Amino acid sequence: MVKAPETSDTAARAELRTLVQRHGADLASQLHAHHRNTFPPEAEKTIRQFSPAEASRLIGIHEGYLRQVAAEGNGIAPTIKNGRRSYSVDAIHEIRKHLDHGARGNRRYLPHRTAGEHLQVITVMNFKGGSGKTTTSAHLAQYLALHGYRVLAIDLDPQASLSALFGFQPELHVGENETLYGAIRYDERQRPIAEVVRSTYIPDLHIIPGNLELMEFEHDTPRALMTRKAGDTLFFARIGQALAQAQNLYDVVVIDCPPQLGYLTLSALTAATAVLITVHPQMLDVMSMAQFLQMTGDLLDEVAQAGASTNYDWMKYLVTRFEPGDGPQNQMVAFLRSIFGEHVLIHPMLKSTAISDAGLTNQTIYEVERNQFTRSTYDRAIESVNFVNAEIEGLIRQAWGRAA
Repeated sequence: MVKAPETSDTAARAELRTLVQRHGADLASQLHAHHRNTFPPEAEKTIRQFSPAEASRLIGIHEGYLRQVAAEGNGIAPTIKNGRRSYSVDAIHEIRKHLDHGARGNRRYLPHRTAGEHLQVITVMNFKGGSGKTTTSAHLAQYLALHGYRVLAIDLDPQASLSALFGFQPELHVGENETLYGAIRYDERQRPIAEVVRSTYIPDLHIIPGNLELMEFEHDTPRALMTRKAGDTLFFARIGQALAQAQNLYDVVVIDCPPQLGYLTLSALTAATAVLITVHPQMLDVMSMAQFLQMTGDLLDEVAQAGASTNYDWMKYLVTRFEPGDGPQNQMVAFLRSIFGEHVLIHPMLKSTAISDAGLTNQTIYEVERNQFTRSTYDRAIESVNFVNAEIEGLIRQAWGRAA
């Protein structure tokens, strides 16, 4: 049988396939090389030391009292280098535990939730990529952990940018069945959530990393719906069911959702107690968000009819990558506030070269050294991030019935 000559259209498709495959392999190879140069195989990602002023603010005490506690010993001492004192995150954690053990009255240095306070599950989401969703998730999780909360960060985005920020390169460090998919899949290979949780370089901050494997949930769910048996857990309840296994170990869960309205996002939404929607204040982004909100509302209505809970402690919009000197952005923020009112967080996340430059080496503003930037650039960036996260912390505390 004579093979028909390949048409130009078929050849073009073959060329595209080959080109995409080659570019994907080349890019992966270069990213691996970049990661090896930035973080050698024998190295583990760490976080910088904190000055006495920073450490005392994190713990919630005066700097003089911090010096007194360190002078008393108890195995807690600052690091002294070139005559300067600094504290590691582990030392700060031990000081906080020491103070909390000897605390009297209502004073608490470990702000862990009590038996009557429910686990806070914050889903960070947006339909459009580039809205600062992952940056927001990483900084929020780190801020809460540095202030003494027990935090679980979940990377639900198959692109796994959050994982990379925490030092887990998806192609190198995250294997098969080692993402949240392992705990929510439909077959006999499902595993307890504890088996996919990893510790990080910050005490009481754990992460469930992601990779492309998460897409399997999107493919498996339609088949599971068609073959569902009585008693099977529907897709929208699977993340909540998995989190229930570990809810007593954490105060807050931060979920970084994929930029799409799929089964993963819907399951995260129905597991959530709070929703944080990031939005870049430009017309195209806001127009995209309008469609996203309408679709989300319709889909949540469908899952609610199937028995899902859609009651939240709070839902807020966070303005990200905001430039105060940009007139059109200011107009857009005013427009959003006029529509959504108090649902827009008071503080925006400012656009900052310090935050974007830190991201080039898979770091957050909490991890980079201040001397890498001009003082005003760094201070402006970390002040913006802290204001946003402190406002969210206040919402968490209000949900527990505490003073904000």
